[in-house]
Amino acid sequence: MSHQAGVQAGTMQIRCRLSLALTVLAAALLGGPAPARAQAEVDLKLALMVDASGSVDRYRFELQKRGYVSALRNPRVLGAVMGGRTQSIAISMVQWTGPFLQIVVLPWTVIKDEASINAAASVVERTPRQLFGGGTSISGAIDYAMAMFPQAPFKSERQVIDISGDGSNNGGRSVIRARDEAVAKDVTINGLPILAVEPYLDQYFRDYVIGGPGAFMIVAKDFESFGDAILKKMIIEIAANETPRRRAN
Repeated sequence: MSHQAGVQAGTMQIRCRLSLALTVLAAALLGGPAPARAQAEVDLKLALMVDASGSVDRYRFELQKRGYVSALRNPRVLGAVMGGRTQSIAISMVQWTGPFLQIVVLPWTVIKDEASINAAASVVERTPRQLFGGGTSISGAIDYAMAMFPQAPFKSERQVIDISGDGSNNGGRSVIRARDEAVAKDVTINGLPILAVEPYLDQYFRDYVIGGPGAFMIVAKDFESFGDAILKKMIIEIAANETPRRRAN
């Protein structure tokens, strides 16, 4: 081997050793190959489904929105969150009308402290109405919420759909079938019927809409009393101690 070849070979060995040393150092600093990111666990995934159908005029819709914002900012709601095992929940909010008319206004968001719950309330407060008609499809709202649960980057032992509305199902598929399919997957559907348009809507919700482990409803006699009703409802469903029937998913 010539002197030049020897120098080149030595240089190559030094580079290889240096590269190996840098690789080992990087692995030590970074902790080696990153494992698959585990999903964070929360106590509850709560889908808030808000009626924006034609019977809900601008004034009534604003009362609904203010009710949700006020509830989220009420210390009792955060207190219910902090009483859970993980001291956190995930919420989303969707405006809905017809069978295929749904718009997410609050993507899945973890609520775990005052900052996160105030941030969620601010998003809801700033977001204008996105839908203005298209019928009243409670079944469509249920189906949409069911499609959202697997997309949430969290796992939880409880999954709840919170349906608020002022009318019975008049579009899309059978609300009974949508409810029963959701319940079969251990999802709870709670209701907040607003009696301003249909005075017996609470009976309809009881018979055809709510279902699943610990299902219940809170009735609002009109839109003006919606705020008090949604506050009570969120506190109850967040603080529920229902023992789950299946493992977290």
